[in-house]
Amino acid sequence: MAEQMQCMEVWGGNRSVEKNFQMPGLEVWLYSRPHDDAASGGDVYYLSSCASGRISRLLLADVSGHGPPVSQCALRLRDLMRRHVNSISQARFIEGINEEFTNFNQDGNFATAVVGTFFASTGSFQLCAAGHPPPLLFRQKTGTWEVFEIALDSTMASRLNGIPLGLFGGVEYIQARLAITPGDMILTYTDGLTETRIANDQLLNTEGLLRLVNSLDATQPDRLLTSLLGALREQTTTPVGDDLTLLLARDDRSGVSWQNNLLAPFRLLR
Repeated sequence: MAEQMQCMEVWGGNRSVEKNFQMPGLEVWLYSRPHDDAASGGDVYYLSSCASGRISRLLLADVSGHGPPVSQCALRLRDLMRRHVNSISQARFIEGINEEFTNFNQDGNFATAVVGTFFASTGSFQLCAAGHPPPLLFRQKTGTWEVFEIALDSTMASRLNGIPLGLFGGVEYIQARLAITPGDMILTYTDGLTETRIANDQLLNTEGLLRLVNSLDATQPDRLLTSLLGALREQTTTPVGDDLTLLLARDDRSGVSWQNNLLAPFRLLR
């Protein structure tokens, strides 16, 4: 049973979890396991919904290091999510994350991250990947998965792509927009998945993951992450040597209730 995300809610952390959420326009499944069954890990995940429920935001970050410093980083990321929960553009949010790592991480920590903002009214998805493995995109029309790569053009020449957060200040990251339709899905993950060792001691890598998900039944998205992890275990030669997190979002085009639209100004005042 999916848990309903409330308007103005920010949920997440860096602990072991397996949950299913209903957000305006999206259904989301999340699986996260810290390495060696630790209480918390370096993978940080957050979901948020704006005051009206029209803007849903997803964050998945892989923070260098472990233990208390990562937990403190997770708290700062939560505060940033709250601060930008009603922002239409995610650019300021990503710049804020970068400045947090650049200015306040005394141990030289950095993070790779993927941030997605979904607009329920238009079915538009805005994505940014900062040094993070590329998301996979499932198209309901073709019934196949593909690697989502950001296409660069002349307007993006002054921006950086693929640079982890916290290495340089004042970075403007590339934001890519894509239109999705009901039934389309986006799968994001941390490199604990693609760096898993399979036959002949080879890394699974992105190409291997793509082949793996295309061999699975995508008509039952509620079972997809379980099926993927099961298929991965059949191929692995050694245990996963890192934190492992997967986040699956499916466009189900669920609407925003009139109550949420009516109460949005009051939530902002509060």
